[in-house]
Amino acid sequence: MSRVPYWRLSGFYFFYFAFVGAMAPYWGLYLRSLTFNAFQIGVLMSLLQVMRIFAPNIWGQVADRTGKRVAIVQIAAAVSLVSFVGVFLGTGFWWLFAVMSVISFFWSASLPLVEATTLSHLKDRSDRYGLIRLWGSVGFILVVVGLGAALDHWPIRLLLWVVMGLLVGIVLFARFIPEAEAAQLETEQVALKGVLRRPEVVALLVAAMLMAAAHGPYYTFFTIHLVDAGYSKTAAGWLWALGVICEVGVFMVMPRVLKRVRPETVLLASLFAAAIRFLLIGWFVDNLPLLLLAQWLHALTFAAYHAAAIGLVHRHFRGKNQARGQALYNSLAFGVGGSIGSLYSGAAWQTLGGAQTYTIAAAFALAGAAVFHFWGRAARPAGG
Repeated sequence: MSRVPYWRLSGFYFFYFAFVGAMAPYWGLYLRSLTFNAFQIGVLMSLLQVMRIFAPNIWGQVADRTGKRVAIVQIAAAVSLVSFVGVFLGTGFWWLFAVMSVISFFWSASLPLVEATTLSHLKDRSDRYGLIRLWGSVGFILVVVGLGAALDHWPIRLLLWVVMGLLVGIVLFARFIPEAEAAQLETEQVALKGVLRRPEVVALLVAAMLMAAAHGPYYTFFTIHLVDAGYSKTAAGWLWALGVICEVGVFMVMPRVLKRVRPETVLLASLFAAAIRFLLIGWFVDNLPLLLLAQWLHALTFAAYHAAAIGLVHRHFRGKNQARGQALYNSLAFGVGGSIGSLYSGAAWQTLGGAQTYTIAAAFALAGAAVFHFWGRAARPAGG
């Protein structure tokens, strides 16, 4: 990858998703240790997604106007680190609500801008995006396995210090990512409103939102689901890791896959796989072989899906719309969809239980598949 700052970008992804590997599986356990109920846990976990509705669009517009994507990432990472100190200062619901809101507002600025920067560095080699992004998966695996084993022997409060250290890593690597100067020379001026009128773009964004909503119970309650079923935290960590190990393998082969298979086909297949996966997790948590199969399907429901979706976003949102396109994708998918997922899973978990909650998740994935099948598969490159 000549002229691409491979290790600097990979290092950022490593720490960014290592942070996710600490928060998604274990933050719910920390919140439950503070005696919050399922709905309160769902609300607090949703804040990591709620702020992604607004913040990426705000930061994306600033980045497109100034051309200073990486500078914004550096500022946002530093403020996230400073804000996290607040979790050491109080444990009340509204205090954590406020602290997590601030952290999420700035933390959510980083990924879409780094995604746009990475793709700008890659230029016409966007099929190699997965070779950089896979290091995020490696970071996730190391943290989720290590923390799972550690938390079987150490108090849950250890999590706070690990997350603090990972935020330090994000700040350090953000400092050394170079701006993609070539992106400043792009002159294509397709109006953003014009792009958003295309049915295939709308279908992509709606399907992405439904896919993220489908993952709500997984990211909010999967570890709790496993622990309540009798698995140790170490076993839970390895089950999380299994999914991401499969994800790494898919990221490595996706450049070759996407040369032979349309990204629309990959995305549709991943939505159907998600429906199957969540039914398995919900109804067969006690059946280890089926649970292992469900975690293997993470290779499709995250890695293959994400590589295809990012490629389609990059295809549709060209030139100076690039950062705003990535921000819009993140806002609708992970912001709106992720928030819906966390909130309905918290309410459903408390009233219906785990199996029914995961059934609702499967329904969201099937709805996304239907939308994309009927309106999204006619997608064509901008200007094509």
